[in-house]
Amino acid sequence: MAIPPLVVVYPPDPQGARRVRIDGMIAGRAFSARDVLEFLRRAGLDPDVIDLEDSAFVEWRGGGPDVWPEPPS
Repeated sequence: MAIPPLVVVYPPDPQGARRVRIDGMIAGRAFSARDVLEFLRRAGLDPDVIDLEDSAFVEWRGGGPDVWPEPPS
């Protein structure tokens, strides 16, 4: 049985944010990859050694780490 990714980043919501779940817990809403790294840091992980494109660690739903729509004005 495969081990699920530690981090799940959900599709963008209508405001342009993406919900982030770390180890089964909601970490918050991210508006950029920098926000995701900050959530990882707050969870006790070292953002300097984390590869957000590593599919064994991060599952991106609704687009990868380069998909961050502009929030509506």
